[in-house]
Amino acid sequence: MVPGLRRDGWWLDDDMAQGGVLVDVGRKVLLFFAWEGPSTELRHRAAAFALIRDAWPGWEVRWLYDGAAELREYVGLDPEYVRARGSDLSLAPLLAPGDEDLARPDPGGVVITVGADRCHVASDCFDHPVREGVALLDRLADAPGHGVCRLHVNSGIHLDPQRRRLGWWSLPSCPQAFQVTELWRGWTVEFWRDDWERHVRACGRFSPAPFDAGEEAMAAVRTQARERRAARASSRLS
Repeated sequence: MVPGLRRDGWWLDDDMAQGGVLVDVGRKVLLFFAWEGPSTELRHRAAAFALIRDAWPGWEVRWLYDGAAELREYVGLDPEYVRARGSDLSLAPLLAPGDEDLARPDPGGVVITVGADRCHVASDCFDHPVREGVALLDRLADAPGHGVCRLHVNSGIHLDPQRRRLGWWSLPSCPQAFQVTELWRGWTVEFWRDDWERHVRACGRFSPAPFDAGEEAMAAVRTQARERRAARASSRLS
């Protein structure tokens, strides 16, 4: 399958790689990360992991929150090689309620709650807003409000400016995920990894609509896998 991942005869470089897998046969460890797909969708993540673990019995299956950098670190290579420190951030637009990008069942997006009173949603097609540091607070001052976010977003931030505390999470891998504390000097920062339910408990402004995380979600993940395999097979024949 790997040769089929090439694009017009070339590979994406390490900074732009949108997913990765490392299979450690000796230790029976499977490491992987992705920027999109069912493993990064709130409705389907648990089902995707369950199906992967069923397919790799006896193996440790681990998600890489820092993407390629964490993968390189595992094999003893310098993780800084794939960290673009000092590069300009791509600021995620702050979206209004009803924006067409939020109309899909799995719209992605980043829910940002401030204290007990405010809720905003940013696009997830850019850098995670948590990487903006305290400058994010200024951007949020005039951001469209969402009341209560019930969307199936795939990332989130909860800010408590009075206590200078921040909690954040992300289902897709996020560059420099474990260095976010450096960007929020003077704040207490908690990385909740993929535990979006901690965000739900932290405030009353994020409450995703109920969904079936069992058989219905597993069926959806299997369907996506079949469609992707069929698309790859068709591209090889064309």
